[in-house]
Amino acid sequence: MKSKSFGLFFVVAALAGCASNQVAQNSAQGARTENCQAVSKAEIESLFDRWNHSLLTGDPHKVVANYAERSILLPTVSNKPRLTPAEKEDYFHHFLENRPSGKIDLRFVELGCNTALDAGLYTFTFAKTGTSVSGRYSFTYRWNGSEWLITSHHSSAMPEKK
Repeated sequence: MKSKSFGLFFVVAALAGCASNQVAQNSAQGARTENCQAVSKAEIESLFDRWNHSLLTGDPHKVVANYAERSILLPTVSNKPRLTPAEKEDYFHHFLENRPSGKIDLRFVELGCNTALDAGLYTFTFAKTGTSVSGRYSFTYRWNGSEWLITSHHSSAMPEKK
């Protein structure tokens, strides 16, 4: 009976040590108080569709509505990073002239607590010119308490020609 009690004591002590270590780690790292918005991979994938549909309106203001106030756009056909809503609208004003429509070719989605990443390859077709261009993309999103908004968007043309 003594050995069973000792074994039980050892297990309880070990678990208590693990628990206090976790509390210490949380205290040292600053415990999260943020509530994480539940989200699925499909919901994050649909955010590209929302953005793409806003392109089809031809209205730069509607496109920029997908971006958080504090966000960055590193566009495909401009060397200038776009930080403000006005800078983003200026970029999309010119980009939308050729009536672009995007299609995802390959995608990687990573979900986090109130953040998500959607990155991969896409192709844009331009209705005005009939041309298309393939590129790499990454969108990062943050839940703002009521909707998912883009916090960073990088797009670049594929470096190698087929």
